[in-house]
Amino acid sequence: MIYDHRTYTCRPGTIAKHLKLYEAEGWQIQKKHLGDPAVYAATETGDVNSYVHIWQYESAADRASKRAKLKADPEWQEYLKKSAEAGYLISQINKILVPTGFFSDLTKD
Repeated sequence: MIYDHRTYTCRPGTIAKHLKLYEAEGWQIQKKHLGDPAVYAATETGDVNSYVHIWQYESAADRASKRAKLKADPEWQEYLKKSAEAGYLISQINKILVPTGFFSDLTKD
C-alpha cells in the first residue's frame, strides 16, 4: 500500500474559485480513474490558501497505471487546460508515503 499525498497552494483569494472549478470540471474524471481519495481537504489554519488530497494505491505500479489512464483522458486534459488558464495555483508538492508496520497491521482488519 502507498499513499500519494499532494499539497496545492493557490494565489490568495482564489482557493474557493479553484475548488469550484475542480468540483465542476475535474472531480468526477479523477475519481473515475483513481477511485475515492482517502482525504480531500482545505487547510483551515496555517496556510489557508492550500488544500491537500491523499490517494491510496495498492503499489507503485497500480499508481502508475491509474495515473497514466487519467493523463490520457481528453476530459482530464481539458480540465488541466482550464485550470492553467485560470491561474489559481502557484505551487504543488507531491509525496509518496508508505505506511509504517504498525499502521499496516491496523488496516488489515
